[in-house]
Amino acid sequence: MNFKDLSTLQIALGVSVVVHAALLTVRFVDPESFNKVFSDTPLEVILVNTKTNDRPDPAARLRAQTSLAGGGDLDKGRATSPLPPSSFTTVGDSFEDAQRKVDAMQAEQMQMLTQLKRDLAAMPAPDPRNAGDPAEAKAQEEKRRQMINLLAEIERRVNEENARPKKRYLSPFTREAAFATYVDSLRRRVEAQGTANFPTLAGKKLYGELTMTITVNFDGRLLSTVIDESSGQAVLDKRAQAIVASVGNFGTFTDAMRKEHADQIVIRPHFRFSHDGSVELSSQ
Repeated sequence: MNFKDLSTLQIALGVSVVVHAALLTVRFVDPESFNKVFSDTPLEVILVNTKTNDRPDPAARLRAQTSLAGGGDLDKGRATSPLPPSSFTTVGDSFEDAQRKVDAMQAEQMQMLTQLKRDLAAMPAPDPRNAGDPAEAKAQEEKRRQMINLLAEIERRVNEENARPKKRYLSPFTREAAFATYVDSLRRRVEAQGTANFPTLAGKKLYGELTMTITVNFDGRLLSTVIDESSGQAVLDKRAQAIVASVGNFGTFTDAMRKEHADQIVIRPHFRFSHDGSVELSSQ
């Protein structure tokens, strides 16, 4: 089939698939600090309509349905977007800005997907009793085949996305009602464990700050700890990871958390090992 025979829609759809496939290798990264990301994490968050420059206080009330300091990787229900998963970067404005760009691409892609289905449905079925121009019939059938293949590729991407664990990205001080109590308990347990077992080396306490990404499974198991911003002391970084691991099981997710389709939660707290012998986790 000649390239000129392709419609603008087909060309746009083809380009879109290539671009979205390339996004699998793209990382939205804080250039100053965040150099480690998850390669298997979908970039989907729940956004709110307003924002503030003030950082939230520790969660005290559970009335809020969303949190300006929190995030998520999941809308209600199963995936409906053919967009490939992207990498998680950071909680905050840069993460929300990246999500807005992906949302715009997603909306455009969904419009194209809808139009593709309409065009396929509108195409006349081959009629062997009215062969007409053989060359034209062959070109029409090739066009149909390409559109069907493109539709199948998009649906395959959606199915792959649905098979992935659903992760929710949260601030250490999220106020989302379903997650606030659990995350606050996790943060306090890590702080208490760190203060009670303050890291030392050769009898001297280790002071410093670092940022770590913590992933917890729905059954409370710690899945991973990744140092995103080092304290500059490898020993302190490893001790911080050991402190989180030593807490043990963080507890099974509540029914409310599971109703939000959360299989795992990911938080990225900033650790501060202070000279007063305490460990504090913050949103940085």
